[in-house]
Amino acid sequence: MNAALVNRLGYAGLVPLVLGCALIWLIGGRDLDQHTFVGLAMSAYAGLAIAFLGGIHWGLAFVRGGAGRQPLVWGVSAVLLGWLGVLMSPYAGLALHGGVFIAAYVIDRRVYPQLGAAEWLTLRFRLTAVAALSCFLAAAGS
Repeated sequence: MNAALVNRLGYAGLVPLVLGCALIWLIGGRDLDQHTFVGLAMSAYAGLAIAFLGGIHWGLAFVRGGAGRQPLVWGVSAVLLGWLGVLMSPYAGLALHGGVFIAAYVIDRRVYPQLGAAEWLTLRFRLTAVAALSCFLAAAGS
């Protein structure tokens, strides 16, 4: 796999979260419609990213075969938690998303080595730190 491409795409995937967080704080209470739109857009993107992280577990489980039930259960759980966060008000949903990003990383630290993906944990940590922090800061500004 092309590690340089994976790194570039991973970091590019943070742009909507970092930009959304910045916009939440820049817009503030000046324009409620724009503030609401940015909060919802950021929450929807975070929910999609969390679903993607859950989907990785399904993909690894299928490729490895016989990986057990845990990757499949976590994959569906991640999707449901991402969706739940989208349904909530941004101040609460983004806080939930930040927590789920961290939980997903903790789970990945345990599961990735078993599924042959341990080499991606450094990148996962960096992406998780920025994604979770962006969600928490945006929740605080919502």
